[in-house]
Amino acid sequence: QVQLVESGGGLVQPGGSLRLSCAASGSIFSINGMGWYRQAPGKQRDLVATITSGGITSYADSVKGRFTISRDNAKNTVYLQMNSLKPEDTAIYYCHAKVRPTSYPTIEYTYWGQGTQVTVSS
Repeated sequence: QVQLVESGGGLVQPGGSLRLSCAASGSIFSINGMGWYRQAPGKQRDLVATITSGGITSYADSVKGRFTISRDNAKNTVYLQMNSLKPEDTAIYYCHAKVRPTSYPTIEYTYWGQGTQVTVSS
């Protein structure tokens, strides 16, 4: 069994910063891509940023230059540094990982965290 646990959400004023963390735990053989998605009320879940096991990153246009994704492979953890936050960044942020579990190392499964609320408001 694999679990993703997010932390770091909260309330911040416009222009402020937050850092989200997501730690994967359990019977993990390897983790390939990791990423962050977000879902605002009444809207679909959208991709925010992704990072490969080798460190190649990609970002949604709306967050380029403001958000930075990184990961610590030794800790099975992915981070999202969010700067210059705007009210439109308000959403539930979900961590995502493509994991090969030790029980079936040839098969890749997709796991999601439970979500962490980010609210940008004055």
